[in-house]
Order: sequence, then structure tokens, then C-alpha cells
Amino acid sequence: MIRFCLMIGFYLICFTVYSQEQFEIYFDSNKFDLNIKEKERLDLWQTQFCQSKIVAIHGFTDEDGTSGFNDTLAQHRVESVLDLIKNKIKIRDDFKTRSFGESFNQSKNKADNRKVIIYYLLEKDIAREDEILGIKKVTPLVELPKPQIEFPEKMVFENPDGSQNEFKLDKAFMKKVYESKKGDRLKVDNLNFIINTFIVVPEAKGKMYELLVVLKNNPNLKIEIQGHLCCMSNDRLDLSTQRAKAICGFLIANGIPVDRLSYKGFGSTQPIYPLPEKSEEERAANRRVEILIIEN
Repeated sequence: MIRFCLMIGFYLICFTVYSQEQFEIYFDSNKFDLNIKEKERLDLWQTQFCQSKIVAIHGFTDEDGTSGFNDTLAQHRVESVLDLIKNKIKIRDDFKTRSFGESFNQSKNKADNRKVIIYYLLEKDIAREDEILGIKKVTPLVELPKPQIEFPEKMVFENPDGSQNEFKLDKAFMKKVYESKKGDRLKVDNLNFIINTFIVVPEAKGKMYELLVVLKNNPNLKIEIQGHLCCMSNDRLDLSTQRAKAICGFLIANGIPVDRLSYKGFGSTQPIYPLPEKSEEERAANRRVEILIIEN
């Protein structure tokens, strides 16, 4: 029994050795300025604990008056005390002030309810500030490098009639997409369509397979496919959207989840070269497909 009591005593001592302290000061009814006696108590506390550190200040009132009036009065009491102590004692950078008004368990003695509580740490405890306040330090997440992948140089696609098409793939472009960051925008070169349609020309289908391969090898990758036109200032047929949608549909049809893909058409509103273009090179640059990295 004696040993048990000693153990309890030990834990109580440990709890009080490193703890948050508090000091209470009291106000006259409906006042937020301290009277002379309480101001002297506050001054004495500051002198005795000038090396301490304040972590929070809470204000309270009795239940006389309306709730709105009491909330405001409690806040004024906090501000009044803070004005008297700031620049005279250490205060935590993210310290909290809170006004409870009458919203707390009231004492039967009204004078005990008209108060401000200063919560603080003793000088000896400041080194363990976060531990005492229960604040856990967050260890920054270290972004691990993505696994290295050897992308194929070509892909063979079997048609419904049994014939095969072989597409040469751009390994450098696939690697660039695979390693891209959120917010990156990448142009898909040579992804061309039959004029005035959203049908990809046969020799450009390999570009869609490049996107497919990267998306299948990187399940964290989410993209928005963006279509752009050249030449005409008005995309009357919404062709840029239809082209972006067609690529999106191809990827979904080949197993990419729909929640990893989106599409948008911009018409000619975001040209690389001003309209009207001066050459075929400028027109080719303006009519393009880009992908925006949403997540990776």
C-alpha cells in the first residue's frame, strides 16, 4: 500500500513539474478595466514571472446582461489585459485569445465569474512547450522518386479483322509525362486530325498509345486533355472540345478509369501565334493538343 501511494505521488509530481500554469484576475461588474487592486496583482505577477511565456488568454463574465453584451464584455476584458502585458512578457506566436462570455459553468459567487485567465509556462518548462501543450511536430513527407520504367519503342495493335498495326512510340515524351509535376502543361506533338473532324489521322494514333502506356504505368497520374484550333476565331462546331473528348474516349475504352481523365476545348482563344497566322508553321503550332497534369 505504501509503495502504491509513493507511485501515485511520483506521477502527480511528474504531472506538475511540466505543466501549463494559470493566473486569474477579476473585474468589477460590467467593467473591462482593472481596478487598482487587481492591476497591482497583475503587475506583481509580471514581476515574479517575467521569464515565463503566455500561451493563451480567456475572458469570462457573470450572467447579468444579454449574451451579446457579455460576449463583447469578455472580449474587451481580454484585450484590456493583453494591452497591459504585451511587450513585457513572452507570448507564444500563435497564442489564442478566447471570449467565453457567460457560456461556461458559472460559480454561485458572481464575482468569481468576472475574470480573465492567463495560461502560461514557467521558464523551466518553455523548452518542452510543444510537448506540454500537446502539439505534435509534423514530419514533412519525403517525396519518393517514381520507379524507373523502361518504356517500349513500339506497340502492335491487332485490328478486328486480324490484321496488325505497328506504332512507333516516343520514349522521351512518355518519360517526360511520367515524371511531370502537378500543374505542368505538355504539348502532344504530331497528334493530328482529319481536317474539320475529330478523327485522328492513322499515322498519329501512336501518340494516343503513348498517353495510354504512361497512364497504365502510373496509377497516380490524372490529366486534362485540352484541344486548340488554328485559323478561325470562332469554333462554331466546338471542334476543339470534340477532339479532346475523342482522345479521352480512346483512353477510357482502353481501361483508364474515367475519374483520372477530363477534357476541355479552347477553340482559338489561346493561340501560340496571333491570328491570322502568317505561315503553315504558325497554323500547325496553334492547332494542337495539350495535357494538363492534374495529379501525379
